[in-house]
Amino acid sequence: MKNVVIKNIEGMQILDSRGNPTVQVKVSLSDDSIGIASVPSGASTGSFEAVELRDGDMQVYNGLSVQKAVDNVNKKIAKILIGENVFEQRNIDDKMISLDGTDNKSKLGANSILGVSLAVARAAACSLNIPLYKYIGGINATMMPMPMMNVLNGGRHANNNLNIQEFMIVPVGAKTIKEAIQMGVEVYKVLKEVLKNKNLVTSVGDEGGFAPDLENDEQAIELLLEAIKDAGYKEKRDFEIALDMASTEMRDAAKKINKEGYYFWKTKEYRTKAEMIDYIIDLANKYPIMSIEDGLAEEDWKAWKELTKKIGNKIQLVGDDLFVTNIERLKKGIDEEVANAILIKPNQIGTLTETLDTIKLAKKNGYKTVISHRSGETEDTFIADLAVGVNSGQIKTGAPARTDRVCKYNRLLNIESEIEYN
Repeated sequence: MKNVVIKNIEGMQILDSRGNPTVQVKVSLSDDSIGIASVPSGASTGSFEAVELRDGDMQVYNGLSVQKAVDNVNKKIAKILIGENVFEQRNIDDKMISLDGTDNKSKLGANSILGVSLAVARAAACSLNIPLYKYIGGINATMMPMPMMNVLNGGRHANNNLNIQEFMIVPVGAKTIKEAIQMGVEVYKVLKEVLKNKNLVTSVGDEGGFAPDLENDEQAIELLLEAIKDAGYKEKRDFEIALDMASTEMRDAAKKINKEGYYFWKTKEYRTKAEMIDYIIDLANKYPIMSIEDGLAEEDWKAWKELTKKIGNKIQLVGDDLFVTNIERLKKGIDEEVANAILIKPNQIGTLTETLDTIKLAKKNGYKTVISHRSGETEDTFIADLAVGVNSGQIKTGAPARTDRVCKYNRLLNIESEIEYN
Protein backbone atom coordinates (compact mmCIF):
# COMPACT_ATOMS: atom_id res chain seq x y z
CA MET A 1 0.00 0.00 0.00
CA LYS A 2 1.15 3.50 -0.81
CA ASN A 3 2.50 5.15 2.34
CA VAL A 4 1.47 8.78 2.57
CA VAL A 5 1.30 10.20 6.05
CA ILE A 6 -0.75 12.93 7.66
CA LYS A 7 1.41 16.04 7.95
CA ASN A 8 -1.03 18.44 9.55
CA ILE A 9 -4.62 18.71 10.80
CA GLU A 10 -6.30 22.08 11.20
CA GLY A 11 -9.77 22.68 12.57
CA MET A 12 -11.67 25.94 12.38
CA GLN A 13 -15.13 27.28 13.07
CA ILE A 14 -17.34 28.12 10.10
CA LEU A 15 -21.09 28.67 9.66
CA ASP A 16 -23.77 26.25 8.51
CA SER A 17 -26.87 27.00 6.44
CA ARG A 18 -28.74 28.29 9.50
CA GLY A 19 -25.94 30.66 10.40
CA ASN A 20 -24.88 28.47 13.30
CA PRO A 21 -21.23 27.62 13.96
CA THR A 22 -19.91 24.24 12.86
CA VAL A 23 -16.57 22.48 12.46
CA GLN A 24 -14.40 22.47 9.35
CA VAL A 25 -11.25 20.36 9.16
CA LYS A 26 -8.31 20.53 6.76
CA VAL A 27 -5.98 17.52 6.53
CA SER A 28 -2.63 18.00 4.79
CA LEU A 29 -0.48 15.07 3.66
CA SER A 30 3.22 14.44 3.14
CA ASP A 31 2.72 14.50 -0.65
CA ASP A 32 1.01 17.91 -0.37
CA SER A 33 -2.47 16.50 -0.98
CA ILE A 34 -5.23 18.21 0.99
CA GLY A 35 -8.68 17.14 2.16
CA ILE A 36 -11.25 19.53 3.62
CA ALA A 37 -14.56 18.54 5.22
CA SER A 38 -17.24 20.36 7.17
CA VAL A 39 -19.78 18.89 9.56
CA PRO A 40 -23.58 19.36 9.32
CA SER A 41 -25.99 19.75 12.23
CA GLY A 42 -29.53 18.51 12.80
CA ALA A 43 -32.54 20.28 14.32
CA SER A 44 -34.74 17.26 14.83
CA THR A 45 -32.22 14.97 16.48
CA GLY A 46 -32.57 11.51 17.98
CA SER A 47 -31.59 11.19 21.63
CA PHE A 48 -29.26 8.29 20.77
CA GLU A 49 -27.14 10.29 18.33
CA ALA A 50 -23.47 10.86 19.02
CA VAL A 51 -22.94 14.14 20.88
CA GLU A 52 -22.42 17.37 19.00
CA LEU A 53 -20.09 19.38 21.25
CA ARG A 54 -20.98 23.05 21.66
CA ASP A 55 -19.44 25.59 24.01
CA GLY A 56 -22.56 26.74 25.85
CA ASP A 57 -21.27 30.28 26.34
CA MET A 58 -24.39 32.39 25.83
CA GLN A 59 -22.26 35.47 25.14
CA VAL A 60 -20.83 33.85 21.99
CA TYR A 61 -23.16 32.74 19.19
CA ASN A 62 -25.93 32.25 21.77
CA GLY A 63 -24.11 29.27 23.22
CA LEU A 64 -23.71 27.48 19.88
CA SER A 65 -20.01 28.14 19.29
CA VAL A 66 -17.95 25.00 18.57
CA GLN A 67 -14.55 26.33 19.57
CA LYS A 68 -14.08 23.51 22.10
CA ALA A 69 -14.59 20.96 19.34
CA VAL A 70 -12.17 22.89 17.11
CA ASP A 71 -9.60 22.95 19.91
CA ASN A 72 -10.02 19.20 20.31
CA VAL A 73 -9.16 18.79 16.63
CA ASN A 74 -6.10 21.03 16.82
CA LYS A 75 -4.70 20.06 20.20
CA LYS A 76 -5.79 16.47 20.90
CA ILE A 77 -6.72 14.67 17.70
CA ALA A 78 -3.90 16.15 15.60
CA LYS A 79 -1.41 15.07 18.23
CA ILE A 80 -2.26 11.35 17.85
CA LEU A 81 -2.83 11.30 14.07
CA ILE A 82 0.05 13.29 12.60
CA GLY A 83 2.41 10.75 11.06
CA GLU A 84 -0.30 8.12 10.50
CA ASN A 85 -0.77 6.51 7.07
CA VAL A 86 -3.75 8.34 5.53
CA PHE A 87 -4.97 5.17 3.80
CA GLU A 88 -5.54 3.37 7.08
CA GLN A 89 -8.97 4.94 7.62
CA ARG A 90 -10.18 2.34 10.12
CA ASN A 91 -7.05 2.66 12.23
CA ILE A 92 -7.39 6.44 12.20
CA ASP A 93 -11.06 6.34 13.18
CA ASP A 94 -10.38 3.75 15.89
CA LYS A 95 -7.65 5.95 17.37
CA MET A 96 -10.08 8.86 17.66
CA ILE A 97 -12.78 6.64 19.17
CA SER A 98 -10.28 5.36 21.76
CA LEU A 99 -9.04 8.86 22.54
CA ASP A 100 -12.61 9.94 23.20
CA GLY A 101 -13.34 6.88 25.30
CA THR A 102 -17.12 7.39 25.60
CA ASP A 103 -20.03 5.53 24.02
CA ASN A 104 -21.45 8.67 22.41
CA LYS A 105 -18.28 10.67 21.64
CA SER A 106 -19.24 13.24 24.27
CA LYS A 107 -15.66 13.94 25.38
CA LEU A 108 -14.20 15.14 22.08
CA GLY A 109 -17.50 15.71 20.28
CA ALA A 110 -18.74 13.77 17.26
CA ASN A 111 -18.46 17.00 15.27
CA SER A 112 -14.69 17.17 15.85
CA ILE A 113 -14.14 13.45 15.19
CA LEU A 114 -16.30 13.33 12.06
CA GLY A 115 -14.69 16.43 10.58
CA VAL A 116 -11.30 14.72 10.78
CA SER A 117 -12.61 11.36 9.59
CA LEU A 118 -14.20 12.80 6.44
CA ALA A 119 -11.27 15.12 5.69
CA VAL A 120 -8.87 12.16 5.95
CA ALA A 121 -10.89 10.21 3.38
CA ARG A 122 -11.01 13.18 1.04
CA ALA A 123 -7.26 13.75 1.39
CA ALA A 124 -6.62 10.07 0.64
CA ALA A 125 -8.72 10.26 -2.52
CA CYS A 126 -6.85 13.40 -3.54
CA SER A 127 -3.51 11.66 -2.98
CA LEU A 128 -4.55 8.83 -5.27
CA ASN A 129 -5.99 11.31 -7.77
CA ILE A 130 -9.33 9.51 -7.85
CA PRO A 131 -12.85 10.77 -7.09
CA LEU A 132 -14.05 10.39 -3.51
CA TYR A 133 -16.90 8.05 -4.50
CA LYS A 134 -14.40 5.71 -6.16
CA TYR A 135 -12.12 5.81 -3.12
CA ILE A 136 -15.06 4.80 -0.95
CA GLY A 137 -16.54 2.16 -3.23
CA GLY A 138 -13.92 1.15 -5.79
CA ILE A 139 -14.73 0.23 -9.38
CA ASN A 140 -18.20 -0.97 -8.39
CA ALA A 141 -19.33 2.50 -7.29
CA THR A 142 -21.61 3.20 -10.24
CA MET A 143 -25.21 3.36 -9.00
CA MET A 144 -26.72 6.85 -8.96
CA PRO A 145 -29.13 7.42 -6.07
CA MET A 146 -32.80 8.31 -6.48
CA PRO A 147 -33.32 11.78 -4.96
CA MET A 148 -36.06 12.22 -2.36
CA MET A 149 -36.74 15.96 -2.58
CA ASN A 150 -38.20 17.65 0.48
CA VAL A 151 -40.39 20.31 -1.14
CA LEU A 152 -42.90 21.00 1.64
CA ASN A 153 -41.63 21.47 5.20
CA GLY A 154 -43.35 21.13 8.55
CA GLY A 155 -42.57 19.94 12.06
CA ARG A 156 -39.45 21.48 13.58
CA HIS A 157 -38.16 22.46 10.14
CA ALA A 158 -40.71 25.24 9.65
CA ASN A 159 -42.80 27.74 11.59
CA ASN A 160 -46.13 26.65 10.16
CA ASN A 161 -49.03 24.42 11.23
CA LEU A 162 -47.90 21.19 9.52
CA ASN A 163 -47.04 18.35 11.90
CA ILE A 164 -45.30 16.03 9.45
CA GLN A 165 -41.74 17.26 9.03
CA GLU A 166 -41.03 16.47 5.40
CA PHE A 167 -43.19 15.98 2.32
CA MET A 168 -40.98 14.67 -0.46
CA ILE A 169 -41.38 14.03 -4.17
CA VAL A 170 -39.51 11.03 -5.58
CA PRO A 171 -39.02 10.93 -9.39
CA VAL A 172 -39.29 7.16 -9.65
CA GLY A 173 -39.79 7.28 -13.42
CA ALA A 174 -36.41 8.88 -14.09
CA LYS A 175 -33.72 6.77 -15.70
CA THR A 176 -30.76 9.02 -14.81
CA ILE A 177 -29.88 11.49 -12.07
CA LYS A 178 -29.93 14.21 -14.74
CA GLU A 179 -33.52 13.35 -15.60
CA ALA A 180 -34.50 12.91 -11.95
CA ILE A 181 -33.22 16.35 -10.99
CA GLN A 182 -34.88 17.98 -13.99
CA MET A 183 -38.20 16.37 -13.13
CA GLY A 184 -37.91 17.37 -9.49
CA VAL A 185 -37.02 20.97 -10.31
CA GLU A 186 -39.94 21.26 -12.70
CA VAL A 187 -42.43 20.02 -10.11
CA TYR A 188 -40.87 22.24 -7.44
CA LYS A 189 -41.31 25.32 -9.66
CA VAL A 190 -44.90 24.40 -10.48
CA LEU A 191 -45.60 23.79 -6.80
CA LYS A 192 -44.60 27.38 -6.10
CA GLU A 193 -47.14 28.59 -8.65
CA VAL A 194 -49.82 26.31 -7.19
CA LEU A 195 -49.20 27.82 -3.77
CA LYS A 196 -49.21 31.37 -5.17
CA ASN A 197 -52.52 30.78 -6.93
CA LYS A 198 -54.06 29.63 -3.66
CA ASN A 199 -52.67 32.70 -1.85
CA LEU A 200 -50.39 30.52 0.22
CA VAL A 201 -46.93 31.67 1.30
CA THR A 202 -43.92 30.51 -0.66
CA SER A 203 -41.23 31.18 1.92
CA VAL A 204 -39.04 28.15 2.56
CA GLY A 205 -37.98 26.09 5.57
CA ASP A 206 -34.52 24.89 6.58
CA GLU A 207 -34.20 22.42 3.73
CA GLY A 208 -35.52 24.61 0.94
CA GLY A 209 -39.08 23.30 0.92
CA PHE A 210 -42.05 25.64 1.05
CA ALA A 211 -43.65 26.13 4.45
CA PRO A 212 -47.27 27.29 4.12
CA ASP A 213 -50.02 27.03 6.71
CA LEU A 214 -52.57 24.52 5.41
CA GLU A 215 -55.90 23.02 6.44
CA ASN A 216 -54.17 19.80 7.47
CA ASP A 217 -51.21 17.57 6.64
CA GLU A 218 -53.13 15.68 3.97
CA GLN A 219 -53.62 18.92 2.03
CA ALA A 220 -49.82 19.06 1.70
CA ILE A 221 -49.85 15.68 -0.05
CA GLU A 222 -52.74 16.81 -2.28
CA LEU A 223 -50.74 19.91 -3.27
CA LEU A 224 -47.78 17.75 -4.27
CA LEU A 225 -50.02 15.59 -6.44
CA GLU A 226 -51.54 18.69 -8.00
CA ALA A 227 -48.09 20.07 -8.82
CA ILE A 228 -46.99 16.74 -10.29
CA LYS A 229 -50.02 16.70 -12.56
CA ASP A 230 -49.70 20.36 -13.55
CA ALA A 231 -46.03 19.80 -14.43
CA GLY A 232 -47.12 17.18 -16.95
CA TYR A 233 -46.25 14.09 -14.95
CA LYS A 234 -48.26 11.20 -13.56
CA GLU A 235 -48.32 9.96 -10.01
CA LYS A 236 -47.01 6.42 -9.50
CA ARG A 237 -45.55 6.26 -13.02
CA ASP A 238 -43.32 9.35 -12.76
CA PHE A 239 -43.49 10.37 -9.10
CA GLU A 240 -44.27 8.88 -5.76
CA ILE A 241 -44.41 10.54 -2.36
CA ALA A 242 -42.19 10.07 0.70
CA LEU A 243 -42.85 11.39 4.20
CA ASP A 244 -40.73 12.00 7.25
CA MET A 245 -43.11 11.97 10.21
CA ALA A 246 -40.39 12.80 12.77
CA SER A 247 -42.75 11.22 15.25
CA THR A 248 -40.35 11.22 18.18
CA GLU A 249 -41.19 14.93 18.40
CA MET A 250 -44.89 14.00 18.67
CA ARG A 251 -44.11 11.34 21.26
CA ASP A 252 -42.18 13.88 23.34
CA ALA A 253 -45.06 16.33 23.02
CA ALA A 254 -47.45 13.65 24.31
CA LYS A 255 -45.27 13.03 27.34
CA LYS A 256 -45.50 16.72 28.23
CA ILE A 257 -49.28 16.35 28.58
CA ASN A 258 -48.89 13.03 30.40
CA LYS A 259 -50.10 10.90 27.50
CA GLU A 260 -48.64 7.64 26.17
CA GLY A 261 -49.26 8.07 22.46
CA TYR A 262 -48.55 10.84 19.97
CA TYR A 263 -49.49 14.51 20.20
CA PHE A 264 -49.55 16.56 17.00
CA TRP A 265 -48.66 19.72 18.91
CA LYS A 266 -49.19 22.15 16.04
CA THR A 267 -52.83 21.21 15.58
CA LYS A 268 -53.46 19.88 19.11
CA GLU A 269 -54.50 16.39 17.96
CA TYR A 270 -53.78 13.34 20.11
CA ARG A 271 -53.45 9.79 18.78
CA THR A 272 -52.88 6.60 20.71
CA LYS A 273 -50.18 4.24 19.44
CA ALA A 274 -52.82 2.11 17.71
CA GLU A 275 -54.39 5.20 16.15
CA MET A 276 -50.97 6.37 14.95
CA ILE A 277 -50.38 3.05 13.22
CA ASP A 278 -53.83 3.22 11.62
CA TYR A 279 -53.16 6.82 10.52
CA ILE A 280 -49.95 5.79 8.75
CA ILE A 281 -51.63 2.82 7.08
CA ASP A 282 -54.51 5.04 5.94
CA LEU A 283 -52.09 7.53 4.38
CA ALA A 284 -50.23 4.73 2.58
CA ASN A 285 -53.47 3.27 1.25
CA LYS A 286 -54.90 6.61 0.15
CA TYR A 287 -51.87 8.15 -1.55
CA PRO A 288 -48.99 6.96 -3.79
CA ILE A 289 -46.57 6.86 -0.86
CA MET A 290 -43.42 4.76 -1.33
CA SER A 291 -41.59 5.60 1.89
CA ILE A 292 -42.37 6.74 5.45
CA GLU A 293 -39.54 7.73 7.75
CA ASP A 294 -39.82 7.67 11.54
CA GLY A 295 -43.50 6.84 11.49
CA LEU A 296 -43.14 5.96 15.15
CA ALA A 297 -40.88 7.17 17.95
CA GLU A 298 -37.30 6.13 18.60
CA GLU A 299 -38.07 3.84 21.56
CA ASP A 300 -41.51 2.60 20.51
CA TRP A 301 -40.14 -0.80 19.44
CA LYS A 302 -43.33 -2.80 19.99
CA ALA A 303 -45.44 -0.42 17.90
CA TRP A 304 -42.70 -0.32 15.24
CA LYS A 305 -42.83 -4.10 15.01
CA GLU A 306 -46.60 -4.04 14.57
CA LEU A 307 -46.39 -1.34 11.90
CA THR A 308 -43.70 -3.27 10.03
CA LYS A 309 -45.76 -6.44 10.15
CA LYS A 310 -48.85 -4.67 8.81
CA ILE A 311 -47.37 -2.56 6.06
CA GLY A 312 -43.66 -3.35 5.70
CA ASN A 313 -44.30 -5.48 2.60
CA LYS A 314 -46.03 -2.56 0.87
CA ILE A 315 -43.86 0.48 1.51
CA GLN A 316 -40.41 1.44 2.74
CA LEU A 317 -40.33 2.07 6.50
CA VAL A 318 -37.22 4.07 7.33
CA GLY A 319 -35.64 4.27 10.76
CA ASP A 320 -33.86 7.56 11.49
CA ASP A 321 -34.19 8.46 15.18
CA LEU A 322 -34.85 4.75 15.63
CA PHE A 323 -31.43 3.65 14.34
CA VAL A 324 -29.30 6.86 14.31
CA THR A 325 -26.75 5.19 11.97
CA ASN A 326 -25.78 3.05 14.97
CA ILE A 327 -24.88 -0.57 14.26
CA GLU A 328 -26.07 -1.79 17.66
CA ARG A 329 -29.50 -0.20 17.30
CA LEU A 330 -29.74 -1.56 13.75
CA LYS A 331 -28.89 -5.04 15.05
CA LYS A 332 -31.79 -4.75 17.49
CA GLY A 333 -34.10 -3.68 14.67
CA ILE A 334 -33.03 -6.64 12.55
CA ASP A 335 -33.51 -9.07 15.44
CA GLU A 336 -36.97 -7.70 16.22
CA GLU A 337 -37.98 -7.37 12.54
CA VAL A 338 -38.52 -3.64 12.85
CA ALA A 339 -38.55 -1.31 9.79
CA ASN A 340 -37.02 -2.29 6.44
CA ALA A 341 -34.74 0.67 5.71
CA ILE A 342 -32.28 2.90 7.52
CA LEU A 343 -31.44 6.57 7.12
CA ILE A 344 -27.70 7.15 7.06
CA LYS A 345 -26.32 10.36 8.57
CA PRO A 346 -22.58 10.20 9.29
CA ASN A 347 -22.77 12.83 12.02
CA GLN A 348 -25.18 10.64 14.00
CA ILE A 349 -22.38 8.16 14.64
CA GLY A 350 -19.22 10.22 14.17
CA THR A 351 -16.82 8.38 11.83
CA LEU A 352 -16.77 7.22 8.23
CA THR A 353 -15.88 3.61 9.08
CA GLU A 354 -18.74 3.26 11.57
CA THR A 355 -21.05 4.68 8.92
CA LEU A 356 -19.80 2.16 6.35
CA ASP A 357 -20.12 -0.72 8.83
CA THR A 358 -23.75 0.20 9.49
CA ILE A 359 -24.49 0.37 5.76
CA LYS A 360 -22.85 -3.02 5.25
CA LEU A 361 -24.96 -4.63 7.98
CA ALA A 362 -28.14 -3.07 6.59
CA LYS A 363 -27.49 -4.37 3.08
CA LYS A 364 -26.53 -7.81 4.34
CA ASN A 365 -29.93 -8.08 6.03
CA GLY A 366 -32.02 -6.69 3.17
CA TYR A 367 -32.54 -3.21 4.61
CA LYS A 368 -32.58 -0.34 2.14
CA THR A 369 -30.22 2.56 2.82
CA VAL A 370 -30.99 6.25 2.34
CA ILE A 371 -28.04 8.65 2.59
CA SER A 372 -29.16 11.91 4.17
CA HIS A 373 -28.20 15.51 4.76
CA ARG A 374 -29.09 17.45 7.93
CA SER A 375 -31.25 20.55 8.26
CA GLY A 376 -28.15 22.57 9.12
CA GLU A 377 -25.89 21.95 6.10
CA THR A 378 -22.79 23.38 4.47
CA GLU A 379 -21.46 23.46 0.92
CA ASP A 380 -19.68 20.15 1.58
CA THR A 381 -20.83 17.49 -0.91
CA PHE A 382 -19.44 14.41 0.86
CA ILE A 383 -22.82 12.66 1.11
CA ALA A 384 -23.25 12.75 -2.69
CA ASP A 385 -20.02 10.78 -3.12
CA LEU A 386 -20.96 8.52 -0.22
CA ALA A 387 -24.32 7.66 -1.80
CA VAL A 388 -22.63 6.60 -5.04
CA GLY A 389 -19.67 4.99 -3.27
CA VAL A 390 -21.87 2.55 -1.35
CA ASN A 391 -24.49 2.15 -4.11
CA SER A 392 -27.20 3.20 -1.66
CA GLY A 393 -29.79 3.86 -4.36
CA GLN A 394 -31.45 6.73 -2.47
CA ILE A 395 -30.46 10.16 -1.19
CA LYS A 396 -32.17 12.91 0.77
CA THR A 397 -30.63 16.32 0.31
CA GLY A 398 -33.55 18.75 0.36
CA ALA A 399 -35.39 20.81 -2.18
CA PRO A 400 -33.66 21.95 -5.37
CA ALA A 401 -33.10 25.37 -3.76
CA ARG A 402 -30.37 27.01 -1.63
CA THR A 403 -26.72 26.33 -2.38
CA ASP A 404 -26.32 24.09 0.68
CA ARG A 405 -28.79 21.66 -0.95
CA VAL A 406 -28.18 22.29 -4.65
CA CYS A 407 -24.43 21.68 -4.37
CA LYS A 408 -25.15 18.01 -3.61
CA TYR A 409 -27.34 17.72 -6.71
CA ASN A 410 -24.67 19.40 -8.81
CA ARG A 411 -22.08 16.97 -7.46
CA LEU A 412 -24.30 14.04 -8.43
CA LEU A 413 -24.65 15.47 -11.94
CA ASN A 414 -20.87 15.65 -12.20
CA ILE A 415 -20.41 12.12 -10.88
CA GLU A 416 -22.92 10.74 -13.38
CA SER A 417 -21.15 12.55 -16.16
CA GLU A 418 -17.80 11.08 -15.06
CA ILE A 419 -19.18 7.55 -14.88
CA GLU A 420 -20.82 7.85 -18.32
CA TYR A 421 -17.69 9.37 -19.87
CA ASN A 422 -15.46 6.65 -18.50
